[in-house]
Amino acid sequence: MPAKRSSPKRKAAKAAKPRSTKPKAAKRPAPRLVTPAEADMNEAQRTLLQTMRSGPRGASLKPQGPFAVWLHAPEYGHLAQALGGFCRYQSSVPPRLSEFAVLCTARLWRAQFEWYAHVNIAAKEGVSAKTIADLRAGRVPKSAAKDERAIYDFVQEIYKHKRVSERTYQRVHSVLGEEGIVELVGILGYYSLVAMTLNVFAMLPPEGEALAFAEPR
Repeated sequence: MPAKRSSPKRKAAKAAKPRSTKPKAAKRPAPRLVTPAEADMNEAQRTLLQTMRSGPRGASLKPQGPFAVWLHAPEYGHLAQALGGFCRYQSSVPPRLSEFAVLCTARLWRAQFEWYAHVNIAAKEGVSAKTIADLRAGRVPKSAAKDERAIYDFVQEIYKHKRVSERTYQRVHSVLGEEGIVELVGILGYYSLVAMTLNVFAMLPPEGEALAFAEPR
């Protein structure tokens, strides 16, 4: 018997069936390094973890994100975490502007854990919800404060063009001064290091936390 053909009406009905508009959750790649359990850490790893917990990050610090990676190279980890401790807690750059710069960096690298770890801190320090939403979406934060816009242009220029124009330099210098602008470059360098670490080793936010950016297929 010949196969039964679908009627034109049935075909039209199938063609007209609406597709789901529900956004797909970003794919979570598997981490490339296993975070050792504290009970299984060797002496060098335990020393590094204790050093990080005894500093400004506090005793509640969990071995996750970049810290989990550095446990696999403890000697390097001591140096990296020390630089990070200065950039995060001791810099003369005001916390609002420092955290704004971190979010700019996280967005440019699409570093999931970096964004997750800093977005609430940035909001607490005074970066507006609209500005945060614009940064996450890759839009120019037109409603951001004047000093944040200066930092934004500085970040975009150094990352995309590998140089900073005199006009942009002077705008940021007028906000931060010589010491602050030197430290800002250090902050951008450190959080780029962190972003590369997170991306290479696929270190993501904890399970159950949404990813801020789409992952490559």
